[in-house]
Formats: sequence, C-alpha cells, structure tokens
Amino acid sequence: MFQQIYDPVNGSLFASALFAMLPLLSMFVMLGWLKISPHVSAAVSLVICILVAAFVYHMPMGVAFNVGAYGAVFSVLTVLWIIVNAIWLYNLTVKSGHFAVLRDSFALISDDPRIQAILIAFSFGALIEALAGAGTPVAIAGAMLVAIGLHPLKAAVIALVADTAPVAFGALSVPITTLAQVTGIPFEELGHHVGHQTPVIAAFVPLVLVWIMDGKRGLRQTWVAAVTAGLAFGIAQWASASFFSVVLADVVGALASAAAMVVLLKFWQPEKLPADAFQNEVTKTAGQVAITHSRKQLMLAYAPYALIIAIFTIVQFGFVQKWLNLGTFKFAWPGLAISAQDGKAVGTMFTLNTLSAAGSLLLVAGVITAMMLRVSAAQAAETYGKTLVQMRWAVPTVLCVMALAFVMNYSGQTGTLGRWLAGTGSAFAFLSPVIGWIGVAVTGSDNSANALFGALQVAAAHETGLSPALLAAANASGGVLGKMISPQSLAVGAAAVGIIGQEGLIFRKVVGWSLILLLAMAVLVYLQSTPVLSWML
Repeated sequence: MFQQIYDPVNGSLFASALFAMLPLLSMFVMLGWLKISPHVSAAVSLVICILVAAFVYHMPMGVAFNVGAYGAVFSVLTVLWIIVNAIWLYNLTVKSGHFAVLRDSFALISDDPRIQAILIAFSFGALIEALAGAGTPVAIAGAMLVAIGLHPLKAAVIALVADTAPVAFGALSVPITTLAQVTGIPFEELGHHVGHQTPVIAAFVPLVLVWIMDGKRGLRQTWVAAVTAGLAFGIAQWASASFFSVVLADVVGALASAAAMVVLLKFWQPEKLPADAFQNEVTKTAGQVAITHSRKQLMLAYAPYALIIAIFTIVQFGFVQKWLNLGTFKFAWPGLAISAQDGKAVGTMFTLNTLSAAGSLLLVAGVITAMMLRVSAAQAAETYGKTLVQMRWAVPTVLCVMALAFVMNYSGQTGTLGRWLAGTGSAFAFLSPVIGWIGVAVTGSDNSANALFGALQVAAAHETGLSPALLAAANASGGVLGKMISPQSLAVGAAAVGIIGQEGLIFRKVVGWSLILLLAMAVLVYLQSTPVLSWML
C-alpha cells in the first residue's frame, strides 16, 4: 500500500510544490521555448514526473511505472479510440469527394472567408465538440479551413482557439458528469454554474477568430457577424444549461449560432474583400458551388454528421444504454493499492466500455458512412490504415501525457499543487480556473482535469468558505481555455492540417490567447464569488 504525502520535502507544502511543478514546467519550456516536438516533450516530462514521484514522493519505482501504464491504457479508449475513428470518418468523406461538397456548402451561405471561418470553426466545430469531443472538432475544422484555402498554420490556430467554450459540455456533457461523480454535487447544479461562465467567454471567441484571420480590417468589416454568432451561441448555451438540458447545451448553442448567422446574412453582408486579400489563400467562390453541386450531393455531404447526431442521440435512451452496457467491464487495476494522506483509499477501477465508448459509436458511424458514400470495404480499410499512419506521432504524445497525469495524481504531486494554491484564501476563487487550465493543458481533456482536480476544488472551497459548486464549475470552465495549448490538441491540429513537427510554432501562436481568455475567466469567477456578480448564479 502506497500512501500519498502532500508535503514530502521537509514538511513544506511550498517546497514540495516546487518539485511537483517540474513535470509541467519542463513540458511547457520544451514546447514553447526549446521548440521540441510534443511526443519528445511529453516523454521527457513523463520521465521527470516518475523521478519526482520516486525520489521526492517516495512512490516505489515499480508502482510509478504501473500507474503510468494505467494512465496510458486508460487513454486508449477514452482519447485515442475517439480521435482515430473521428479522423477516419473525416478521411472517408475526403476519399469519396463529399468533404469538398461540404466545404463548398459554407460558401453558399457566404463567399467571405472570414464568415466561413466562423461558421466552420466556431458553429460547426461546436456541434462536433458536442457530439464527440476529445480533439475531434480541431481535426475536422482545421482540415476544412485548409480545404477552403487558408494557410495550414492559420487554420490550426483558428481551429484550436475556436474549440474553447463548447469543451465543458463536450461529448454530451461527459466532463460535467465526471465532475458530479468526483465532487458529489448534483449534475444539474454543476451544469447550471458552468452554463453561467463559459457563455460569457463564448460571446467573444468569434471576434478573436476574425482578429487572428484578418486583423483590424477583419474586425471592422465583420464584427456584426462575429458578435451575432458569439451572442447567439452564448445565450442559447446559457438558456439550455439553465432551463432546458445540460446535456444538449452545446448542440443548442451551435445550432442557434449557425441559424443566427444564416438569418443575419439575408439582410447584411460584410464589405467586399480585395481579390488578393489573403494572397490566394482562399480560392473557392459561391458561384462555383452553386453550379457544381446538386441538392442531393449537399445532403450526402452533411449526412455523416447528421448520422453522428442520430447515433449519439439514440444511445441516450435507457433501453439502448442497457444493451450497450453488456459490453462494459469494470475491474481494479492490477498491482495498485494507494491511499490518500488521510488514509482513504484512492480508486483504481478500470472501466472497459467496449460498446458504449464514444470511439466505438464513431466507428459505427464511419462504417455506415462508408456505405452511404459508396466507399468500398477495401477502400475504407485502406483509409483506416492511412489514418493510423497520419496519427503516428499524436499517439505517443497522448499516451505519455495521460501517463504523466496519472503519475502526478496518484503520487500526490497534483494534491500538493492544489493545496498550495488553496492557501490563498478567498483569492482562491481567482486561481480556481487556473487549476482547471493546468489540468487540461497537461491532459488535453476537460473530463480528465475534472477527474484530477474536481474533488480538490471542493476541498479548497470548504477550507476557504467559498461555494463548492462555484469552484468545481470553475475547474471545468477554466479548463476549456487550456485545451488549445495541450500537447494532445497541438498534435491533432498539426496532423489535421499537414504540418506535423510544427506543434511548437502553433503553441506560440495560441498561448497568448489562452492566457488572455484565462485571465478573463479568472476575473469572472472571482466576481461571481462576491456580491458584485453573485446574482449571475
């Protein structure tokens, strides 16, 4: 039995926190400053994490390796299985030629590439996040932006920044479900609180996207559309989480955003861009689309995504879940017996949900899509193999990052960092979103960050006299802003747009936006903990 100690360095929480920071700091320095590739950065950081666990936190080396293996295996079904099958489904649409039709369909709404970027990365990306999560919208939106002619680097940056506000409710609100499980706070209450935080940031994200794409000119010419898309999404997400459905908050927000844009563009159009505005980055025009594609082709192009919505909706029915649960197996991870500093056992149960996993559902959607789009079995299998090759560097990155997260959590390093930050008292409300941000930056998953830090946020709330529901929600809301800088997301984004090896450059382009939006969220949560904005909750 290994027992966690949160202040192993001479009983000092601060000194212990300095060591606990080393794996995270090393990863950020290697990615952002030394420009080392994500898979190497993640692997080196994992080694550092294991050494800290063994020599500072006194976790036996064998246990540390076992915990790392637990995290890596955990990531296969919860992360990699989703990403691989989502990108395979996307590659099938490319193979059949229907992705080009889908791409062109956005030009039917507007021939302005800045408007198309909002529709693709923000509105459509939010819908994909609502259904699948785990980096899927970054992969699909990034590839679509490149397909409409954007420079790959710019496409990756826009896709990553856009995948923020929907993340907390992603994959049909799985992160909120996890947060409820680890904190004991009712699911609806947590969803209500998150729904009063992330929509505020969402309202400004389209403005950021336009700035990234076209600077001051873009803001001046398209701010009406950006504000419309952001407000429609934010208001709809807020309303759904508060009064209708936490599970469908992103779906409602995404559809409302797209609908508002379509209506707006019937009465308003942005100022025409010069022909060489993006130096031939964008080559498609609405006129070409109208001539080239029939209504049937457009319907087939959207069919795979409608299919995903249908499948993920059907599995919410109780009798379907009961059938899918026949493929779920739970068992304690072999060789692990860990307790917290207070002596309570730390859970090490492993859930193998072969049928109900999001990745399995996406695989089913991919098989049906192949048949719908008349892709032969041989072509589908060949495309799957090419997808695995495409993801060859993303896979080790994800495995190492999740192994690192588990070693940090089970050795006590995560607990040290959280308790040290909780020492700030009432100011912890400001730092609470930062903890979630750190969790997602490391794991690439708001769900994982909630699992890592959710209970810690509640413990800190009790110690500081703050609202447990507010701080737990802040973990999820702050975490979404770390998504764009996580090695997992960077690897997926780079692979999707065809610039593998330039993840460090993407990191440097998005980290500033991540910090600016995080600051805004931290201020919002702090004010919500005071009479100034407590009425929002």
